[in-house]
Parts: sequence; structure tokens; C-alpha cells
Amino acid sequence: MTGKNCSECGAARAPDQRYCLQCGARLGSLPAAIALQIQRLRTFATGRIPVINASARRDPKAPQSDGSAAKKTEGWPFARSDFMPSPRAAAAAVIGMLALGVALGSATNELAQSAGLTTILFEEPTPPPAEEEETAAEPAAAEPEAEASEAAPETIAAPPPSIPAEVPVVEEPLPSEPEPEVPVIEEEVPTGLPEVRHVFLIVLGEGGYEETFGEASTSTYLKEDLPAQGELLTNYFAVTKGELANQIALLSGQGPTPETATDCPTYGNVAPGAELIEGQVEGNGCVYPATTETLPAQLDGKKLSWRAYVDRDEAAEEAPPAGTVPPGCFADSRNPFAYFHAIVDAGECGEGDPGLAHLAKDLALKPQKFPSLAYISPIPPTPENPAAAEEELKTIVSSIQSSFAYKDGGLIAITSAQAPQEGEHADSSSCCITPAYPNLPPQPEAEEPAAGPVRPTGGGGRVGALLLSPFVEAGTTSETYFNHFSLLATVEELFGLERIGYAAEPAITGFDESIFNAGS
Repeated sequence: MTGKNCSECGAARAPDQRYCLQCGARLGSLPAAIALQIQRLRTFATGRIPVINASARRDPKAPQSDGSAAKKTEGWPFARSDFMPSPRAAAAAVIGMLALGVALGSATNELAQSAGLTTILFEEPTPPPAEEEETAAEPAAAEPEAEASEAAPETIAAPPPSIPAEVPVVEEPLPSEPEPEVPVIEEEVPTGLPEVRHVFLIVLGEGGYEETFGEASTSTYLKEDLPAQGELLTNYFAVTKGELANQIALLSGQGPTPETATDCPTYGNVAPGAELIEGQVEGNGCVYPATTETLPAQLDGKKLSWRAYVDRDEAAEEAPPAGTVPPGCFADSRNPFAYFHAIVDAGECGEGDPGLAHLAKDLALKPQKFPSLAYISPIPPTPENPAAAEEELKTIVSSIQSSFAYKDGGLIAITSAQAPQEGEHADSSSCCITPAYPNLPPQPEAEEPAAGPVRPTGGGGRVGALLLSPFVEAGTTSETYFNHFSLLATVEELFGLERIGYAAEPAITGFDESIFNAGS
């Protein structure tokens, strides 16, 4: 079918063709609804109010009005619909929304800053010239899909202004706030020691290594039977002269006074009792001030318990030392607990120091009820009746090994307070450290300095020590040099306590994995 020619370029076209294929011109007029919509968009973009022929929108068959409709649309290019606001109302709404945004922003400014948010500023782009908008609007309205909207309602809401695709973001740095302090958690450094929960410290009286564990021993039990069950420390030394002074050193790391070195014949205070820089108490006497650091006080501070099981023979109880002994306290050279004011003034002589007869009853307790430290001092052997002391020691050790507490991480340490200081087997040698005890006169210098760790004088002699525990290998021997201060340091490390007194000296070495050698 032949159509008409294009009015712009004269090219031929089909009767149903709406756009020229040569120049792209529109062939024929736009539908009334599309033309009206394009005009509204132009008016919204440019702000100009053209005159629109109302007849283009009026139905020819509808009755003619008296002009009142024209009055309603005066000043505006189209009739207002029920849901389209007027320009003034829209402007008022926008201004109200901006005011509300400013108020909310002011109210939440501090909260936003504390939350660490980044401020974003939107920059409104400059609107393009009106001619460019008109040119861009025509192709959009000329899309073929627009034909489908001829039956759309006459009143169409204007689209809201769009936000530009790319919005520049300006980041403003906020004032830096101090970072919260993170609590420092001190972690316990592994020491390589086993989980010992109960220490049974058995302190015999006077006896050198050879007379107790060596070839000169008359006790098969100490010489052969017990060493086959545990580990023998052959180079273990007492630290001073005097049974009481050595046991006080085991509990506090304190050096001797002239009185403690002679087992305190008079029960009196150490005076003046001032503490020196090394942690030693200065003066002479027997009973240490309440401020003196002790192993029992350390255990109390960590909610751990202790007890002293000292055999109270009738002769010792009938002949107490001169002076005033607190009621209920048993003052004897084998009971060092009675020589600390922190213990006797607190009334712990009865509860914490009940005597050896109480041990069997406590060994029947559950592990959590038994004390962490059990200090045991049996009757020392005597030349008149050595067998009695040996039988008592057998009963004590076997009872401990059968107890719940020993099976729950137990350690038995057996040693002597000191070696003999007089007679054929006298021994005043020392090892590891040779401190100049501040309360004793200086020791005479040896003619020839010792080549090894052992000094010929200044100590309590070589006494040896035997360890029985699931954590030590049975039938083993160690030749490492230790002393009473080493044993105190070991007990403190096993229970996570700080070293005190001479046990804190850098030269003092505690027991390590070479001693606790089970399974190694």
C-alpha cells in the first residue's frame, strides 16, 4: 500500500509508518495524553507557564462549561489532581523535611561522634540549561513504548527529582578518642614442675649423710629400703649450726642468730628485730617478729593449709626453755613453729601444731581436707635405742604412702636438720652459697679457697635427702648440690609462691625436671 511522503525530507513512507526512516521526523501529531505529559515535564523543568489549548484536552461530546474550570487552572498549566500538591505545598514540605533533618542531626551529633561514624556530604549538581533539557525530553517521549499510554488517565503525577548516580563523598576526620585500656593478665610461667598437691616434710634430728644413708648407717630401712623406692640426693647440705636454726631456715629462709644456733635455751624475742635489705631480721633472740615472712603465712595467703606434727616426748615437755612460752605452745628445738610471733600470737599452736599423734587421724581425711604442707618431726634416734626411732619412721612413711593425700599428688622429703657438730663425725661444711649471716660473727677465711661448691665451714654439714613420690623414678640418685634453702624454694615454687629470705638468692637452685624424673 502506498503511503504519503515525509513532510521534512520528502522520502516515501508506508501508511502505518509513524517515523521517517531517512530523517527520523514524527509523521503525524502526538496523542493528546503524550503531548500533555511532555508539556508538563517542560513546565516542571523550566518554570515557564505556557498557554495550553484546553480544547486539546476536552472531550468534544462533553457539555461546555462557563469558564469556571479555566479559573481553577489560572496560573498553573494543568488542573490539579487529588494527589498532586501545589508548588507552594511541595516547597513547604521540602523545607519542613530539611528543618526536621537539621534538628535530628543536632540532637544525635554527640552520639554519632561517639559511634565513630564518617560524615558524608552531598553536593547538589548545577541543573543543566533549559534548552538541553527540552532537547533531551523529546526523544524520551518519542519512544515507541509511549504509544501504549494513550489510554492512561489525563492527570499524571510528576516524577520526583532523581539523585545523581555519582555523589562526591567528603570524609571529615573525627577527633581521635583514647583507646580503652586492656587489662594485662599475668600468665603463670611454666616451671616444668609436677602438680604436687601435698608435701610431707619429714625432718630427722642430727645426722650426717654417711650415718643416715651411707655406708656408716646402722639403719637398713634408711640405707637400702627407702632409697630403692625413691631418689637419693647425695649432695644435700644443712645451712648453719643448730637444729632449731636449720628448721627455722626451712620455714622462712632466715639465717641464724646466736640464740637459735644454740637451740634457744631462753625463749625470748629477736631484738632489735629490724629487717635488713636482704630480708633478714637483725638481732639476737629466738622468736621472730610478726612481720617476718614465713612459708606458713604464704600458704595462708593463698588459701592453702599447713600443719606441724611434732613428737612431744615427755622429757621435752617437762623441761621447756626459760622464759614465757604462750599457753598451748610446745617450744622445743624440733618445733620451729613456736618461734614465730605470726603463729603463736594468732593462737595457731593448737590447731596448726597439734602433735605427731594427730597425724594418723588426718591421714584418713579426703585429699581436699588434708593440709598442703605437713611438717613431721619424729623422735630422733638415740644411741641407747636406735631401733625405736626406725620403727616409728616406718610407721609414719607407710601410713603416708597409703593415704588419699599422698596418692593425690604427694611428695615425701626426708632429711636431717644438721650433721653432727661435735665428735668423730663433726661436719660444718656448706654448699651452694656461703652467706655472711648478719647476726653471727664473720667466719675466718680458709687458708685455701674451695675449688668447688662446697666450703669447709659456715654451714651445717652434708646431711643428704630422700624423695618419695609418683613424680620421681624409684632407685635413682642425684649428685646435684642442694641445701635447706633449695628445699624451701622448691616447695614455694610447687605451690606458686614467691621465694623468701635466702631462698630468693639467685645462686639457690630448686629441684627441677632432672629431680622429678619419673617417665623421663
